Amino acid sequence: MHCILSKKYTPKKYLGQNFLHDKNIIDKIINFINPKKKDTLIEIGPGLAALTKPICHFVDKLFVIELDKDIIILLKKFDFYKKLIVFNMNVMHFNFQKLFIQENNILRIFGNIPYNISVQLILYLIQFQKYILDINFMIQKEVADRLIAKPGNKLYGRLSIITQCYYDINIGFNIFSKSFFPIPKVNSSFIKMTPKLKVLYPLNKINFLKKITFLAFKKRRKMLKNSLMGICDENSLLNLNINPNIRAENVSIYEYCKLADFLYSLQ
Repeated sequence: MHCILSKKYTPKKYLGQNFLHDKNIIDKIINFINPKKKDTLIEIGPGLAALTKPICHFVDKLFVIELDKDIIILLKKFDFYKKLIVFNMNVMHFNFQKLFIQENNILRIFGNIPYNISVQLILYLIQFQKYILDINFMIQKEVADRLIAKPGNKLYGRLSIITQCYYDINIGFNIFSKSFFPIPKVNSSFIKMTPKLKVLYPLNKINFLKKITFLAFKKRRKMLKNSLMGICDENSLLNLNINPNIRAENVSIYEYCKLADFLYSLQ
């Protein structure tokens, strides 16, 4: 079906559109998501329906968020469209809490996410964490590796720390670029993010965590006592049992939570 649609549609580079066409990968993704009839499923960016159509076999309705009006016009031509509830909007403005209340059911979110919004979207969704059962995303492999990176790894950074405070993250499998059209310059990973039952840092204070990690990683090669100069001096770091002479990439998530609380105490 995607081949038929692709002849009628030219991918828009400015929207970061790369459409999945490998049937083996599509089947693998559906099995990984494991949709159930009772699920409240939301697809972000249905594109040419590579995932949308098979998911519709499992559910009576599927919520989709699609910014591109031309995509929606194409999807309307197919029988499965009657199962879709479409929101033609930017996902960064979507209120997932409102949908949770409306459906009275915890949400399952999935999609093949444009590389240019993946990090922004993952961070945006944290505020809705308690309304979400799981998030199943196709994203750039390098971003997936950053999500799961541990202290001491060169990919460990703000994204690793903030997301791991609120989600358990699992990389299901990797996908070569040839599985998409147009063929992107990078490979992808399919991930599952499951909200932690007990978050590592209070969601209502997340801005302090964002600020302290921003300051620490702004000059990631500097020692912590230098990168946090003016906010947290050497004595304060020692009082928090944090080594002032290590770099940002060697500070644990637990220690960043302590630093965020220190910043909060200054307000």
